[in-house]
Amino acid sequence: MVDIQIPSTFDPFAEAKESDAPGTKEYVHIRIQQRNGKKSLTTVQGLKKEFSYEKILKDLKKEFCCNGNVVNCKDLGKIIQLQGDQRKNVSHFLVHAGLVRKDNIKIHGF
Repeated sequence: MVDIQIPSTFDPFAEAKESDAPGTKEYVHIRIQQRNGKKSLTTVQGLKKEFSYEKILKDLKKEFCCNGNVVNCKDLGKIIQLQGDQRKNVSHFLVHAGLVRKDNIKIHGF
């Protein structure tokens, strides 16, 4: 049997973290969480800090006729929550408004 020793201090992604490689971009994550039965919740995380989350939320609520709020999280920062499955609507809105490029959006969910 051959024993393979891997040093514990080796980080294979160290180069990518230091450089501007394609995998190190700041992404906007749009997720869906299932609530009770058919009810669901859409979360938007990763927008730039200089944006006014309250104004973006106000426009999203008005555009999609849903309710929502901004949640402060210690680890993740500010997160926008919307009622219903609004993943495609939110991604289209963010691209159309010029807040985020299409290749910087990741949509998660079923």
